[in-house]
Amino acid sequence: ENTEALTGPAAVKRAVQNILQKKAAAHVVHFKVFGGGITLTDATRKLFFRRHYPASGVSYAGLDPDERRYTYLENGTQHEKRIFAFVARASSGADNQCQVFAELEPEQPATAIVNFVNKALLGNSQKRDII
Repeated sequence: ENTEALTGPAAVKRAVQNILQKKAAAHVVHFKVFGGGITLTDATRKLFFRRHYPASGVSYAGLDPDERRYTYLENGTQHEKRIFAFVARASSGADNQCQVFAELEPEQPATAIVNFVNKALLGNSQKRDII
């Protein structure tokens, strides 16, 4: 989701709001974090094959500041999953993009993923807004 110059919680808030309003379909992606950045892989290749966000371009990672949940029905049961995101400079310009996710596996909660991104890429402190 394009967040223009926004970063931090404001970018996440806006991106989540836009995605929930659109009722965008969910897609499972592999989320890999390492010192060089974040790599997303869409195993089904429905949206893309692989996208890499260099560590130098990632400015923020956090939970949805409004604590909204991604809700869905599975086998007649409603599930609610915590939403988290990261903000990175778009590869094609000066705008920022916010990539939004929801928890998938109980052993990898959103808080643990966000904490790991912050420790591995942002040194436990959020980078200043990228302009």
